[in-house]
Amino acid sequence: MTRQTLWHEAANRAETDGTAVPSRVEVAVVGAGITGLTTAVLLARAGLSVAVLEARTVAGSTTGASTAKVSLLQGTTFSTIARHHPPSVIGTYVEANRAAQEWLSGFCETAGVPVQSRDAVTFAVSDQGERQARQELALARDAGLPVTWVPELDLPFGHRGGVQLSEQLQTDPVAVAHALVREARAHGATVHEGVRALRVSGDQPALIETDSGVVQADRVVLATGMPILDRGGYFARMEARRSYLMAFRGVVAPPSGMYLSAEQPSRSLREARRGDDKLLLVGGAGHTTGRTRSEREHLDQLRDWTRRWWPQAEETHAWSAQDHSTSHGLPFAGPLQPGTEHLLVAGGFAKWGMTNGVAGAMALAARVTGGRLDWAAIYEPWRRSELAGLGTFARFNASVAVEMARGWMRLDAAHRAEPAAAPDGLSRVCTHLGGKVKWNDAEQTWDCPLHGSRFDADGTVLNAPATCGLRRASTE
Repeated sequence: MTRQTLWHEAANRAETDGTAVPSRVEVAVVGAGITGLTTAVLLARAGLSVAVLEARTVAGSTTGASTAKVSLLQGTTFSTIARHHPPSVIGTYVEANRAAQEWLSGFCETAGVPVQSRDAVTFAVSDQGERQARQELALARDAGLPVTWVPELDLPFGHRGGVQLSEQLQTDPVAVAHALVREARAHGATVHEGVRALRVSGDQPALIETDSGVVQADRVVLATGMPILDRGGYFARMEARRSYLMAFRGVVAPPSGMYLSAEQPSRSLREARRGDDKLLLVGGAGHTTGRTRSEREHLDQLRDWTRRWWPQAEETHAWSAQDHSTSHGLPFAGPLQPGTEHLLVAGGFAKWGMTNGVAGAMALAARVTGGRLDWAAIYEPWRRSELAGLGTFARFNASVAVEMARGWMRLDAAHRAEPAAAPDGLSRVCTHLGGKVKWNDAEQTWDCPLHGSRFDADGTVLNAPATCGLRRASTE
């Protein structure tokens, strides 16, 4: 398995700013994925001075590993929302995602980024899956979407039909990200790769401490998936999940639509083009980050399943992604804490960031510039309706406590003489809240089962909320 996704391999990289990070800007955006870059474009177009700070590379995390389905039909998302909120919220959610889809479609057309129109389908293969898919059908219709039930789909395996929404979109997420970089820079913003934000203090202006110096900003936007600051306790209100994606060539007629199963384990399908090759993308087999016996087994499940139904398929790429779901079933975009308008945050997109990430950026940009978007209210991080997610919140945190205890019992049993470090001297203790990290045998990384922080084999941070790498025993 490689971390080089299909999208990165073919990327036409935009030029970023190799010069020093500006010491003073009106808005500093942390994170150069779809959310951070769209926010930067919108605010730079409005005439504000903007700097984007990216710890790794543009689209180097969730965005660049996405299936890049730009769809209003999103698996069984409406059913998830309905468990926590009244039906009207689903309608507002659709309105927000439609606004984002239209914005992104228009941007891609202007920027010359290829976008393909496809039918989106939530399909079922079992009795339970059909019940779930038909519930999604009813909720989608109530929200005003022109969905239909299709009993026979262009799939080689047995199924019970599925919900279909026509004229949805798919694209290349890395191409989109680099087009956003070009647009942001064309309006005066700067985009800096390899600059990790470590902490933020103060408010007039805010001081962002990075590994390349201090940046002063009137506003700070945290677009890092899981916020890098613990204020607001987002790490306790979200769950980090990894999922897997593989590309195959040699499939004569890949399914023409964008498919996602209603039941678990999930299966996601779409086609992609690379030159004359028509590739089949197969995704799914997800799990909570750091909480599985073997990540490699999840990849093998996808391989075996694909070869069963497409025996001629030849694997070309395999990678994984990390995204976050929230306890109340909705994304968030707004103040990090109540009243902290200088510190804004967006995340919790539950694998639908190509629309929700853009919608979150639109909501934040309107907040900064004094605009109004009526649908943005459902993205507010501090709404009373979030109390509806307390049951899921409790489940998230009960499982965190179990993993904390389990991890330290394993560590103590294995390393009684040296409980915090392995023989190579690298600490096995997450620098966020002290969870015991687990070796990821597919990606050769250290993953924390508590809140999804991830570290490279040498201890370098890969995913928030941690901002510092794993320590060496001599420094503890």
